[in-house]
Amino acid sequence: MLKGILFDLDDTLIDWSDFSDNWEVRELQHLRGVYDYVHREVHPLSVDLETYAQEYYKRVRDAWMGARESLLAPHLGRILLETAQHMGAPADKLDMQRCLDEYRWAAPQSTSAFPDAREGLQILRAHGIRVGIVTNAFQPMSLRDIEMRAHGLLEFFPDCRISAADVGYLKPHPTIFKTALECLGTKPEETLFVGDNPVADIAGAQGAGLKGVLRVKHPTQPLISGVIVPDGAINTLHDLLLLLDKWYPGWRSTSSSPHKIAISS
Repeated sequence: MLKGILFDLDDTLIDWSDFSDNWEVRELQHLRGVYDYVHREVHPLSVDLETYAQEYYKRVRDAWMGARESLLAPHLGRILLETAQHMGAPADKLDMQRCLDEYRWAAPQSTSAFPDAREGLQILRAHGIRVGIVTNAFQPMSLRDIEMRAHGLLEFFPDCRISAADVGYLKPHPTIFKTALECLGTKPEETLFVGDNPVADIAGAQGAGLKGVLRVKHPTQPLISGVIVPDGAINTLHDLLLLLDKWYPGWRSTSSSPHKIAISS
């Protein structure tokens, strides 16, 4: 019996295909607030913003390089603290939440929710399916919530939103899937995972006992990566609903009470 569906976020529900910004230039804009906070309120800095940013970029790259092997998730807040400490700021005077606040994360204007995301999620919730988010972001979920709210997605996920940064492990590590299942309140055999990455999403989910559904953005995109074979493949969330009809006949017969599924327009 199907009780829950966990979704990846980027390129599964949020479309990044039109994103063309220079990431480091964008990061520099976010770092300015952190730099000013450290320089003015914590410790006078002897380097300019560009030099400060280069140290930050290096630490981000190193963290992700190490994560490829260890699956230990990088954390934006820790990297911001470590960068400031490297530049001479006393650790006991730094506040991680303040650094994250001054980072001032926002949804890139060139990103958007996939056209069928809201409708598909509303149908799932209307029929009693619990839904959750599991993202390999290095931002804590509180920052990714800003994007989800901007794209009209946050309201569909009131209870279960998991960022690797908060859990400490990246997909495909089983810990992040176990954490998500506990949050969702479902068992592996009652839960699907939908994502666009064959290794992180599909192999990871299958290794944790869930069925893995590959979100393919283009119909011509290969469905199989090496020996990883998804349990199903979809191009849209509408396709997911049809797949559920095939796998779980009668799943639409369950309805949630209106007060549980009220979605603002």
